[in-house]
Amino acid sequence: MNSYLILHGWQNHRPKDHWQHWLADRLGDLGHHVVYPQLPDPDAPDLDVWLGELARCLDELNNSGATERVVLGHSASALLWLHAVARGQVRGDEADRVLLVGPPSRAVVAQYPEVAGFAPPAADFTLPGDVRLVAGDDDPHCPENARVAYGDPFALPTELIPGAGHLDLVAGYGSWPAVLDWCLDGSTRLVARPA
Repeated sequence: MNSYLILHGWQNHRPKDHWQHWLADRLGDLGHHVVYPQLPDPDAPDLDVWLGELARCLDELNNSGATERVVLGHSASALLWLHAVARGQVRGDEADRVLLVGPPSRAVVAQYPEVAGFAPPAADFTLPGDVRLVAGDDDPHCPENARVAYGDPFALPTELIPGAGHLDLVAGYGSWPAVLDWCLDGSTRLVARPA
């Protein structure tokens, strides 16, 4: 059994049609331990509160007895992971693999007072463990391109999916078989969902 922590982004109330909900259901059906919390105040999140929830969820992962512990953070929760590492709240032994999905850019986050506190920290630290980045090559929330904004500065292996937008329901990501395949085998390449 593996243990998975799935973290949503800003304004996400865990809709049943979103790929994260789809993924949590599939992993649970396969007998894995899944933690998929509704983070507090998703419309006006507080970074410190979300960091506390992340710590609580990581404790649950680490006490699950899982063979492998995997974290997936979408949008604002990708930024949450960066802040947790920058503040020393995440060590290299707390997750075996991490996937950061569609982080919004600093300029975009700064436009919204509700999430301005999530603006990414300076890239002056090393992300511990096996961390990957995946984003749409046309993500409207990261117009400068995720590789430029995050992949290169944080030295992250980055996969850009053509035409995938923000990898959300608006972009058609209600199911995403490639992310399930990646959860089960970390060497799997992340590709677009079938049309």
